[in-house]
Amino acid sequence: MILEPSIDSLQRKIRSKYTLVTLSARRARQMLETNQVFAENSKSHKFVGKALEEVLQDKLYVKEDSK
Repeated sequence: MILEPSIDSLQRKIRSKYTLVTLSARRARQMLETNQVFAENSKSHKFVGKALEEVLQDKLYVKEDSK
């Protein structure tokens, strides 16, 4: 079974696996409430998968703190 998008491609966008999981879970709950999906041509049927596709398409990202 091949998972799409791959963890390697996602970690090029967001390095921390913890941040990636937290961000995608939070976005999935938001999609459940609003039914708004920003990913174009989404292949996933589940909200977490759609959130991960948004990360890959640069529609969902983490704003880095500038120190």
